[in-house]
Order: sequence, then structure tokens, then C-alpha cells
Amino acid sequence: MLHSSRLILATLPLTFSALGVALPAAAQTTLAPSAAAGAPANDSSAPGEGDIIVTGSYARSLAAATETKRKAGFGVDAINATDIGKFPAQNVAEALQLVPGVAITRPRGEGLYVSVRGLGPQFQSTLLNGRPVAINDLIENGGANGRQFRFEMLPAEFVSQIDVVKTPTPDMTEGALGGNIDVHTFRPLEVGTKTTLNLRGTYTTLAKKVTPNATALTSYKSKDGTFGILAGAQYWGKEVRNDRFYNTGWYLDKFRSALGTGFYTPGRTRPTVETENRKRLSGLISAQWSPSAELETTLDVLATRLDVAYDEYGLDIYPDDASVAGHRPVLVPGSAKLDGNTVVAATINDVRFMGTREYSLNRHDLITVGLKQVWNPEGWHIVANANWSYAHSFHPSNAQGTVRSRIQFFAPLSYDSSGGYQVAPTISTPVNVLDASKYTLYPFNIAPKNSKDWDTYGRLDVERALSGFITKIAAGGEYHWRQRDYRRRDFTVNPAANTALTTFAPNGYEQIPFDNFLSGVGGNIPRTWLVPITSVFYDKLFTDAVANAPLAPGDLRASYVVTEKTAGGYVRADYAFPLGAVPVTGNVGVRYVHTDQVASGTLTAGNVPTPASFPQTFANWLPSFNLRAELTPSLVGRLAASRVLTRPNVTQSAPQITVSTDQATASGGNPALKPFLATQFDGSLEWYFSRSGSLTGAVFYKAMDDYITAQNINVEIPGRGTVLLSTQVNGGKAKVYGAEAAYNQVFTFLPKPFDGLGFQASYTHTSVQASYTAGARPIKDQLIGLSKNSFNVVGFYDKGPLSMRLSYTWRDKYLAGIGSTTQVPTYVAAFGSLDGNISVRANHAVTFSIEAINIANANTYTYNDKQLQFGEINNYGRTILFGVRAQF
Repeated sequence: MLHSSRLILATLPLTFSALGVALPAAAQTTLAPSAAAGAPANDSSAPGEGDIIVTGSYARSLAAATETKRKAGFGVDAINATDIGKFPAQNVAEALQLVPGVAITRPRGEGLYVSVRGLGPQFQSTLLNGRPVAINDLIENGGANGRQFRFEMLPAEFVSQIDVVKTPTPDMTEGALGGNIDVHTFRPLEVGTKTTLNLRGTYTTLAKKVTPNATALTSYKSKDGTFGILAGAQYWGKEVRNDRFYNTGWYLDKFRSALGTGFYTPGRTRPTVETENRKRLSGLISAQWSPSAELETTLDVLATRLDVAYDEYGLDIYPDDASVAGHRPVLVPGSAKLDGNTVVAATINDVRFMGTREYSLNRHDLITVGLKQVWNPEGWHIVANANWSYAHSFHPSNAQGTVRSRIQFFAPLSYDSSGGYQVAPTISTPVNVLDASKYTLYPFNIAPKNSKDWDTYGRLDVERALSGFITKIAAGGEYHWRQRDYRRRDFTVNPAANTALTTFAPNGYEQIPFDNFLSGVGGNIPRTWLVPITSVFYDKLFTDAVANAPLAPGDLRASYVVTEKTAGGYVRADYAFPLGAVPVTGNVGVRYVHTDQVASGTLTAGNVPTPASFPQTFANWLPSFNLRAELTPSLVGRLAASRVLTRPNVTQSAPQITVSTDQATASGGNPALKPFLATQFDGSLEWYFSRSGSLTGAVFYKAMDDYITAQNINVEIPGRGTVLLSTQVNGGKAKVYGAEAAYNQVFTFLPKPFDGLGFQASYTHTSVQASYTAGARPIKDQLIGLSKNSFNVVGFYDKGPLSMRLSYTWRDKYLAGIGSTTQVPTYVAAFGSLDGNISVRANHAVTFSIEAINIANANTYTYNDKQLQFGEINNYGRTILFGVRAQF
């Protein structure tokens, strides 16, 4: 802890922080037309004669955002670029984590998925310029989901504003129990005529490599303001290394003959180094034509290609796997050290050790084309929207999949986890893990995955302004067609039993090329070992005969097609009336949505494959209500209620089964699943005590119906025997409730030059009432991904040519895996990240900047039911970005 504190203090003059929170820059504030609906006719927030107008770009952004939130007709937070191509974070997800109630996941140090108010990534609805967008999926190890938007596909430099809507209105596309996240890209009639060039280098301290990044945005607006075109291009690269120690869980009664019943021991354990070479090419085009005040046509095109070359060096240890003929792990009598029902330490004979190398080139393509037509005849507002998008995640390399090359030996294992989860346990064996003569070949595997996602969308909205109690009537309808086509194969080559690794000498294997594995983590684990060389194993084992083999029943079971056709319509009324001296505004309405779903796949009876399709139809009414009361010119109160819906993840609905190649486990879908439904209530009080400051608080409550939970059952798989299948069922009810508070202020009252100082902070508390099971294991008052507490703090200085921000974001522990009848649950421990930024404007056109992420080099940890049941340790080091930005 002392070391970390010194590091932070030493770094303060150099880097620093902020991933700016929340909300739109004055020049860029363009919420959707409904965002400000219900705002009072008078603008009581306009600065008076004595008000101080803040001048820094970040401070202006914060002040404008504060005003946007105050005037909105529903609960919304937002983040905005302070200028074209200048977003307050390197990653869209990382910027969102400073919004009250928002948390993110950061695999290998990169913000990827977003959760709102304790509900995981699948419960958020992500739109691009107000339209649904196709979704890329994780194919590295087959972890597809189908509803979790990957924010790495959107260059932050293309984004002008992000709205996080927490209390929806009936015109908003359904799909979120958490929040509606709408990402807006730059448009030329908003930007005007200007060009921005941004050149940066990205350095990660573990990979020790600098990769270049370049972004160019240029916008043209005609002198008469009727036509504009904007184009952007980006190349983005990053070298990533993640040092990881993990195990798959703690399991019940694996050594019953030695221990009796009721005791847990660790399963597969792996020290591993994960590396990624990331390259992203992105392009943006936006064109607008507005020949009159009544007409405006907008075309938006975004295309991204992300290539991730993944290479992993692992040492798998299987203390309880008896699947290899002739080998059966045996716990040495008298060696066990017990802590309650946990075997904290033991010696186990005949354990399989496996040097592993996993390589895959994973390509993610996304293209989206949207067209919007606005017509504003007198008193009317008519909008037509159409969008087509396509997401493709696949393997373009010669290997055409995840290539798993593995070698093994059998030896005694001694482990001791009594030090707790924040240090590595003691893991030792008398066999030298660097002695190639001890290893034999293990089955070689290639697993190609191909995920295609199409999304087609059309919508028409009609609004009519009125006078009186009802200020506006709106109605509209939309049609949405989506299809996910997922294909997976598993090619497995079984070398002759006991084939020595040395038959691949001298170039078939190597010692891992790292000498500092988890160097900052205590504990006695292997820090180096032997692994195969992928190209050698591939050339020797993946023959043409193997590559041309027909599809196996397991390949057919792992593939599926899910099609959704959704038709929806809504009516909405905005109202305004005085309640004494208090202006009251708001909106009320109802949305109807009809969904036709067909999930198709292959079932097998023995080894006989049979195509099968499972149609389902859902019809749902989703009413909503928002009320805003301006209690005083600076105090706003809100009440909201709504019925919301989230459909299951596509993989949860698909009739598919994927069997692990390493363990007797499998995962599969359930095409009979119903959507999640919830009734939610929200209340807030917002005090805007100055043009540049606010203090807000909110309480929320969500009652979920048909909550989807995991179910674990033993099934027979031809050729594999009995495996534990993890699937999902609709399993009762859950309630989520909590409170959030936020404060921000620019200290303009201080004497110069300190009047550029400012501060932001937010805190969220979330609780849950739930009761469901994981197999026969009861789970009480916990949901996956829900942290009870989270907060962020940001200090900044923004005045003249100097801008500095320092932020710290923290979230409490949360449930990551619910376990099963024989496996304990898994928790991600509390984690905080210190991030920083400093920029200096050399002149009106050129700005130099440096950013740092994870300044304190914090590790992420998981543990199981007890803190003595070790889980994961991850260290991905620090990321430093430095560069120059020019605008003209």
C-alpha cells in the first residue's frame, strides 16, 4: 500500500486524470427531440448579470450538461465531447463509468461492457444515433452472448454525445431493464467547417511497446447552412499483455474416499500470460441537407474492422480430473488442511499438468447505414428513420479458429491457499516443468467460430404541438428484423498415446518468453514453464484429411440461427400545468410490442442429428409516466414509473450445446425462455445552485418478473459420457432498489487563477431481494454483476491553456458466477482505478496531451464462496497515451 501511495504522489505532476464525467459541451448539446420535452417555457437558468461564465472547455461542457439534465423531460445523464474529435476518455465505456449508477467491465485493461444500476450488460439497450445496431460477439473462446454491445467497436473520437436514459418514455425502443444508452456521432450541420487531426502513441507497461494511433475528422458546411458533409478515419493500435492466475472453481466431494463428504477442493488452475495485438480501422461519413427550415435529410455511415491477434501461454493443472485412462488423482491421507468445509491445503498424486498455447486471430467487422428524414410543417414534427447494420465476428487466418496446442505430464501436486485470494497460493510439484522429456502430446484442437448478426430497422414518428394542458401528442411505429447466425466447429486430433514431446524437437516448444510473470504478486507458483509453438503443432497435426472431415454431431449441436421480428407502436402525450406557483411538466403514454422469434438448431439422438426449430410469440404492453416539477428556479423534483422489457441473450434462447474440450462440462440454450419484464419506479431531487454546480439525488426500484436463472443438470453426450450442462430457465422474481447521488461544481468564486478548479463525485447504492437456485444450491439476495456500492471522484483544473483531470472510480465486490449443486459461486473483489490526463494548448490550433490509465497498477481479483478459496488474479499494468491534436 505504501508503494502504491508513493507511486501516485510521484505521478501527480506528470499525468493525471479524469475520464470526464458526464455531460455535453455547450456547442454540442443536441439531445434527441424528446429530450427537452416538458421543460418550462421560461429558462430560469440563464445567467444573470452577476453570474460568472466559465471559460475552460471541460468546464463549459460540465455547465452545459448540468443545464441539459435540469431541463430534460425524463431522467438522463450524458457525456459530451468538448470539441470535434475530443472525447474525455480513450474509450466510450470508460467515459461512461463516471455517470452515476454506471459500472463497466475492463477485461485485459480495456473498457468493454456497461452496466447500469446494478444490472449487467445484457440489460442495456444500446442505440447508435437513435437506432438499433448489430452486435459483434466474443469468439476468442466461444463466449457469445448476443445482446451485449462491445463499446470497443466505436472510436471515441467519432462520438459527440452519449445519453444514458434511466426513466424511459413510450417512444423509446424497448430492450432495457437498466438504461437506454444512445450514442451520437458527429454531424456536419452541428460541427460547421473545421478539420481535426489527432496523433497519439499508446504504451502499455507490461507489453513495453508503443503503438501509433491516428484520427482525422473533417467537416464542411455551406455558407447558406443548407448542406454539410463530414468524414472521419482512424487507425488505432494497442499491444496488450495480461498476467493472469485463475481457477475454474471449487468443487464438492472430489476426494470423498480420503476426506468423507461435504468438502471442497480446487478445480482446474492455470497461471497464464495473455497477449493481444489490437488493430482497428474505422471510417465515418455523415451528410446533411436542409433546403428549408421544414426539411432536413441526414445520412450516417459507420464502418469498423477490429483485428485482435490473441496468443496465450498457460500451464493448466487438473487436481481432480480422472478422465485420462490409467490416471486417477488421489489425495494423500493426512496431507489435508481444513478450514470449515474448505480443503485449504493438500498433496494430490497423479495430477495432470498441461503446457498450453492458444492462438487465434479474431476479426470483428461492423457496418451501419442510417437515413433520417425530418419534416416540420407548421405545428407538426414528422421523422422517418431507416437503418441497416451488419456485424461479423470470425477468424480470417489460415488456422481458421482458436488453435489449442497442448502437452502434458503427470506428477504429484501440493497446494496451499491459506494466504487468501490476494496472493497466489503455493503450488508445487517435484517434476521440473522445464524438462521437455517429461511431456507427452495431448489432443490438438482447432475451434473455428463464425458469428453473423444482421439488424434492419424502420420507424415513423409524428408529433403535433398543442396548447393547453396537453402540450404535445406523439405517435409512431417501428419494425425491427434481426438475425443471429452462429457456427462453430471443433477439429480434434488425437496423437498416439504417450507420444513424447521430444519427437517435435528442437523447434516444437519453448519456454515462455516472459521473465516477470505476476512479479508484483506474492506466493509460490510456477513463474515459467514450457509451451508448444503453434505453427509447428499446426503443420504437423492439422492435415488436409482432418480439415476436410465432415461436420460432427457436436459441431451441429453448437451452431444455431435465431431470428426476431418485432413490430411496435406507441402513443405519448406531453403535459404542462401550474400547481400553485410550481410549473409541472411531463409525459405519459404506452408502448405495444409484438415479437415473433424462431430459434433453430440441431438436436441429436445418439449420433443421429435432427434439425429443429422452436417458434415463440410475445406481446407486451409497456406504459410509462414521467413528471417534472420546478419547485423553485433552482430546485427540480421528478417522479417516474414504467414497465420495461429485456429479451434473453441470443445464446440463452438458442437450441445449442457446446461441450468443453478440457472438462466434463457443457453450456446450452433454452428456446422456451420468456423475456425479462420489470416494473420500475424512480424519484429524484435536483438542486442547481449555480450555473456551474449541482447536487442531485435519486431513488429507484425495479421489480423483475420471469427472472432468468441458471440450471445445471447432468446429461449424456455421445462420445463424452456424462457432463454437467449449464442452461437457463425462467426462475421467479427479483427486486432491485437503491439510491444514487451526484455533485459537480466549478469553483468560479475563487480568485484567479484558482477559479479554474472543479470537482465531481457520485455514489450509488444498490440492493437486491431475490431467491433462486443454481442446481440445488440456493442463491439469496444476489444477482450476477450487481455491486452494492460504487463511487467516483474527479478533480480538475481547466483554465487558459492548461487542462488537468484526476479521477478515481471504484465498485464493490459482485457475484460473477452462481456455481451449481457441486460448485461454489464466484465473486469479483472490489476494484478501483486511478486515471489521469493533462493537456496544454500551445496556441489556438495545437494541443499536447498525456493520459494515464490504472496509474496505481491495481490488480483485479476474484474468489469463491470464501476468501481462502482462491480465484483469479489479473494484472494488465498501466496504459499511457501521449500525442498532439491540431484543429483548423
